Amino acid sequence: MSVQRRLPEWFTVRMPGGPGFLELRRELRSAELHTVCEEARCPNIGDCWERKSATFMILGDVCTRACRYCAVTSGKPAALDPGEPARLARTVEHLGLRYCVITSVDRDDLPDGGASVFAECIERIRETSPGCKVEVLIPDFRGDRDALHTVLDAGPTVLNHNIETVRRVFRSVRAKGDYDLSLDLLARSRAHAPEIPTKSGMMVGLGETTDEVVETMRDLREAGVELLTVGQYLRPTPAHVAMDRFYHPREFAELERAGRAMGFKHVAAGPLVRSSYHADEQLEAATAVPA
Repeated sequence: MSVQRRLPEWFTVRMPGGPGFLELRRELRSAELHTVCEEARCPNIGDCWERKSATFMILGDVCTRACRYCAVTSGKPAALDPGEPARLARTVEHLGLRYCVITSVDRDDLPDGGASVFAECIERIRETSPGCKVEVLIPDFRGDRDALHTVLDAGPTVLNHNIETVRRVFRSVRAKGDYDLSLDLLARSRAHAPEIPTKSGMMVGLGETTDEVVETMRDLREAGVELLTVGQYLRPTPAHVAMDRFYHPREFAELERAGRAMGFKHVAAGPLVRSSYHADEQLEAATAVPA
């Protein structure tokens, strides 16, 4: 039987509370904006917020899906807030951000899954902070090609969609998702806008084998994914799916080497790695011109 074990010694995170963290929290509260950092109980919140780096979560804070690993509240969402894109753009401008990550809850209740709001957020930020790079971490939009194109045509810097786990485990933890649909979305993104790098992320510790992780990495490369993150799943509450095991840092290093050998431009793999953790540094490393 899988149980949640005590954290091993390599899990060390900064406790939130520094001046940068407090300033960003005040700014977010004032603007009435949500972040996935808080909603998903990310262990890196102290580090990232101290660096004034946050992943903004649009389309409200209630998700229409109920993935078994996710701490975000699920249920019936409220109506869209038409002022959200403008408030987000003002906050990015006020903080002087040069890299911004935008994600969302799933909104299967909306005809386009919220794609038009993603596009408006990108366009607003481009108007007020033209020097800011914008990465979007999007849902699958239920395979809607037009919704994906709406986001891509707004010109994000990076298009991210997380596969999350291996094919065998996928449906048991993402009942409303589809492994092949996610791969297809990433492949279609590359076909429609080849100039926009694609990115995906995985969690380990959900009962998969290492061979299955490597197989999923190959599937992502075949779909044209260039940037990859691999991190340790941590069970948010006893109501969520149990963690199978902790991966050792040496195992993450092996996965990183395997990913580079497959041709990913950048692989970030480690116990505390999350899909948007130090995203700006990952893009810089991936696009740097060799000396």
